[in-house]
Amino acid sequence: GLGFNIVGGTDQQYISNDSSIYVSRIKKDGAAYLDGRLQEGDKILAVNGKDLKDLRHKDAVELFRNAGCDVSLKIQRRLQPQNGPVGHQSDGESGGLPLAAILVPGLALAATAVWIWLRYRQRM
Repeated sequence: GLGFNIVGGTDQQYISNDSSIYVSRIKKDGAAYLDGRLQEGDKILAVNGKDLKDLRHKDAVELFRNAGCDVSLKIQRRLQPQNGPVGHQSDGESGGLPLAAILVPGLALAATAVWIWLRYRQRM
């Protein structure tokens, strides 16, 4: 499989008055996880150029199952965290930012600051 679960559709709205298809869970070590671009909460607009608008959940699932080996997804990144239906949990995993998404830029900034400071000290 593609390594992620979806929710939504005209018959199973994940968000009130929105029948869009959303990524509910990225499976560890699955294709989507290893690729790294797809995130939980992303809205999937199209699969291999086929629009997902106004599809039932099972029809969207079929599109993914028949997508083939090379899959192209058109997504809309969720800007603000949203709560799903009451009681929705993702197997104990949080939908927040991975720790690396915070640490890597922070360490890069710190390393740059140290480098600038050392270069400045050499000139004195």
